[in-house]
Amino acid sequence: MLHQLLRISTSLSSEKDLTKILENIITASMEITNADAGTLYRVTDHQKLKFEIVHTKSKNVHLGGNSGKPIILQDIPLYSASGSPNLIYTTCYAYHNNQTINIPDAYNNQEFDFSGTRNFDIHNQYKSISFLNVPMKDHHAEIIGILQLINASDPITKKIIPFSTEHQEIIEALCSQAAITITNRTLLSQYEELFESFISLINHAIDDKSPHTGGHCQRVPTLTLMIADAVNNQKEGPFANFSLPEGNRQELKLASMLHDCGKITTPVHVVDKSTKLETIFDRIELIELKAEIIMRDIQLGFANNFIENTNASNRQEQLIQDFNFLCNCNIGVESMKDADIKLVHDIATRYIWQDSSGINHYFLDENEVTNLTIKSGTLNKDERQIINRHIDVSIGMLERLKWPKHLLNVTEYAAGHHERMDGKGYPRGLHRDEMSVPARCMAIADIFEALTAKDRPYKKGKMLSESLIILGKMKLNQHIDPDLFDIFMWNKLYEQYARQYMDKDQIDSIDVNLIPGYQAPP
Repeated sequence: MLHQLLRISTSLSSEKDLTKILENIITASMEITNADAGTLYRVTDHQKLKFEIVHTKSKNVHLGGNSGKPIILQDIPLYSASGSPNLIYTTCYAYHNNQTINIPDAYNNQEFDFSGTRNFDIHNQYKSISFLNVPMKDHHAEIIGILQLINASDPITKKIIPFSTEHQEIIEALCSQAAITITNRTLLSQYEELFESFISLINHAIDDKSPHTGGHCQRVPTLTLMIADAVNNQKEGPFANFSLPEGNRQELKLASMLHDCGKITTPVHVVDKSTKLETIFDRIELIELKAEIIMRDIQLGFANNFIENTNASNRQEQLIQDFNFLCNCNIGVESMKDADIKLVHDIATRYIWQDSSGINHYFLDENEVTNLTIKSGTLNKDERQIINRHIDVSIGMLERLKWPKHLLNVTEYAAGHHERMDGKGYPRGLHRDEMSVPARCMAIADIFEALTAKDRPYKKGKMLSESLIILGKMKLNQHIDPDLFDIFMWNKLYEQYARQYMDKDQIDSIDVNLIPGYQAPP
């Protein structure tokens, strides 16, 4: 008996899965008392007793719990429609009176309503005789459930007997410990849900601030875990010894959800900069206004005979052509041609316009030239530094949190998604061997999501094949982990992700042999 108690006590204290805890409680209680049947009820928020697990050994019945078989019995109300306590059933009586109800023989009991039990017995060719109903009280003396055992039997004669006082006391102690364990596990689960909800709240705040980044915060965790799970399943190769237990997987999930939390401080006009001249508004409109002023001056010059007709017409056509060129330059590209950059500089001083004070100005000022000649994307050097600073802010935010022991790696995982394997990334310039495998997984996920994303203000989502070609080139130039790229390709994770998040018109056929850096699996 003592051995059984020690075993179940150890099981309750070490088990984290709530369903398994409930199974352990009812199984151990039936073993200790040699009961044929047992039911575990949980008290719901609606003041009802909910069937969680039903066991009957002689009928080979196992419902609820880890059986996977649903319980179709209705919850038992603890109060009547008028609000008075339901004291008819032994389970409800045990709850309201906070006491164990031990019934030696239900068929000779007049205190409680056993009509439902008798009907059940008739339909199932069973006879429920002895009952033990024990409240499960936690450390706040709150009853969270009822354990009901039926038909204790003599281990030798197999004859049904009443539940002994000794067994009752043991089960009461067991239920008390179990209730405390359940409450603690439930609270822990609620705290984890609360924390994850808080993280989602941050992501939604970023989403509300800029709808072009909120989707990123939702998709990167999914892809990161896809890659990490695939790595975890490797039995051979460089990751054969890598293991990602559930606790570390939770760490990685939280880290990938929080990896861009610092963007909550990034100015919206930088995050949402869809063109090179955009700030609060697109300043191409100012250039258009200046072009109109210059056009007006040309027309006035012609009207006052300062400019010949042919010359005026040529200048007007050239101005229109130059303005259209600047409009095209205002759109971010992968790489702006050197000839186009030079032409922007030429156009900047090609025209003079006069403001209302009579002061002459070149067509483009220095800031406009700087932005229009951005070689890649839409961000200038200063804006790129502002964007890049989000990772420093993210790290600072995460380092301020008092992480529990099982989440100590969250900051390290989240901090590495802009690092490169060759040490040329940021913010710390880490090399591959200085980064954990989960952090390297997130780096690939962050890049692939950004390449395929269709909700960015400054670009369209790339085709699947084009995204893989870029990712393959990044493997070859040591931007991403080459071994992780292989796993990403071999497991066709790009297909799984594409089906879930990419538009159909982005998903084209893939010839893996055309992807740079691709090598067939061994």
